[in-house]
Amino acid sequence: MNSDGSLQNGRPGPHDGGNLNEVAAPPPVYDPSERSSRLNDYLEYQPERSSQRSPPDTRTEPVRPDDVQSPDEDPQEKHPKPSRILKFLHTTYIVSYLVLFSMIGTLLRVVIECLTFYPGAPVNTSVLWANVGGSMIMGFLSEDQELFHFESFKTSTPGQVKNDPSQRAAHIKAHKKTVPLFIGLTTGFCGSLTSFSTFMRDVYLAISNNPLVPNGPYHEVSLFAPGSASLKSPNGGFSFMSILAVLFTEIGLSLAGLFLGAHIAVSLSQWTPSLPQVWLRKYFDPFSAILAWLSWILVICLVALLPQDHGAATLWSPHSWRGPFLFSLVFAPVGCLSRFYISLKLNSRIIGFPLGTFIVNIVGTMVFGMAYSIQHATVSTSTLTIGGITGCEVLEGIMDGFCGCLTTVSTWILELSDLRRRHAYVYGSVSVAVALCFLVIEIGSLEWTRGLTTPMCFR
Repeated sequence: MNSDGSLQNGRPGPHDGGNLNEVAAPPPVYDPSERSSRLNDYLEYQPERSSQRSPPDTRTEPVRPDDVQSPDEDPQEKHPKPSRILKFLHTTYIVSYLVLFSMIGTLLRVVIECLTFYPGAPVNTSVLWANVGGSMIMGFLSEDQELFHFESFKTSTPGQVKNDPSQRAAHIKAHKKTVPLFIGLTTGFCGSLTSFSTFMRDVYLAISNNPLVPNGPYHEVSLFAPGSASLKSPNGGFSFMSILAVLFTEIGLSLAGLFLGAHIAVSLSQWTPSLPQVWLRKYFDPFSAILAWLSWILVICLVALLPQDHGAATLWSPHSWRGPFLFSLVFAPVGCLSRFYISLKLNSRIIGFPLGTFIVNIVGTMVFGMAYSIQHATVSTSTLTIGGITGCEVLEGIMDGFCGCLTTVSTWILELSDLRRRHAYVYGSVSVAVALCFLVIEIGSLEWTRGLTTPMCFR
């Protein structure tokens, strides 16, 4: 066990953030006067990552409960039972924060998509501002050195580290990645507020000459009514320009949001307070754990009690949006927790190519494409089939909830900014190309042979 809470022998634990690039990557903003601290500080060369690469014969070894150490635990003390309790509580708090913030991030993302989908909108990619906002918050949290700079950590920091800005930043970064709230905000909230699969859906709609462009009077246009956005480009040239617009707008503005958030953290550093560690540990962590699980159970109960007879609903009535919203919240924690553990396991396997983030983005996009194809396919409209209203809402929940939280733009953008330039271009290009190919195969093969129809729950 290392002193910063990371594990030896490459066995990651639930609180070990070394493989989570959103908590392990170097800050995206660097002062030119500290140029020497930037050298060899790319994501590929992070000490935490290289020290956690497992030998071939131990990569599949399961994590034992006694291998997990809480950052608040004194390594000199020999109390096995209290140690296990602290580790269990620490893991529980991390999982609870991921559940809670994944639901909050998903709800906010869907609301932002609805509010930015209207005739005359400056951009036609409704998930753009959620991705930009999540990237900006990620930039702030990755650069901030004050919020989680607890008093106990200040007193235990050696004097030479306090006087060296680069060592101090590295010390704080190693400490932050063990704080459950920080992991919840970065992996949970920012990762769920942003969605790579929805971003790739917009790219596919551009290449298929069918972008989601709001068309019609304001009171008749809704994100949950695809018929109000059936505006096709006149020819392939417009479609090609649409692809470039989506790619450059999403990636460019998300990168800009990341750096803007980091600059805000630097500018406000002298006024940013430190969170009270005792209050956080004794009150906020337990309360958030209770709130997270009660909220998830409540949403599941509300879904079970949804009326089956939706009746004739108007465009913005609760009958149109509560089903997709609630089902998205049900599936959101599953996607977020899956991304968390997959990233822990795989992100350090290939230096220069974050394998964990790549896999969750590709798998999430594949699942999104399958759900989208089934939802828009011409099938029976019986309520007992997948083409019924309930089945349509479940598929919408899988796309917005599970796939939206399994995939992430904020971490992907942070990795692109922190990888070496050549690796960043390869990683970004392969991610977009592979994801788009799967959507073309899954959705395009159906659209260009049988055609797609308006989903039953949005008619």
